[in-house]
Amino acid sequence: MPFIDTRSLDVIERLPGWYGRYFHTSSMTFAHYDFTRGASIHEHFHPQEEVYEVIEGELEITIDNLARIAKPGLVAIVPANAPHSVKALTDGRAIIIDHPLRSDFQ
Repeated sequence: MPFIDTRSLDVIERLPGWYGRYFHTSSMTFAHYDFTRGASIHEHFHPQEEVYEVIEGELEITIDNLARIAKPGLVAIVPANAPHSVKALTDGRAIIIDHPLRSDFQ
């Protein structure tokens, strides 16, 4: 599996306004999201480290009660087990990477 055409992957609306295409390597999960303004991800935590890279638009990401605006050029890194939440301030696109992989994402 050295190459994956992410455009050919099924789109899943994981949460309202979060439209994702998912794939896994042996140790990571990749999610390519289109998001809509106002969409949110409730505060939660998980054992995986998670990286948010915004390609277009803006997300307000809160990690351990510290909120910042992530947009192209600013990457958010969520440590394992850290409480975090996300709110889409605009429509946009982001890639979210989890390590180790998330078996609950198909």
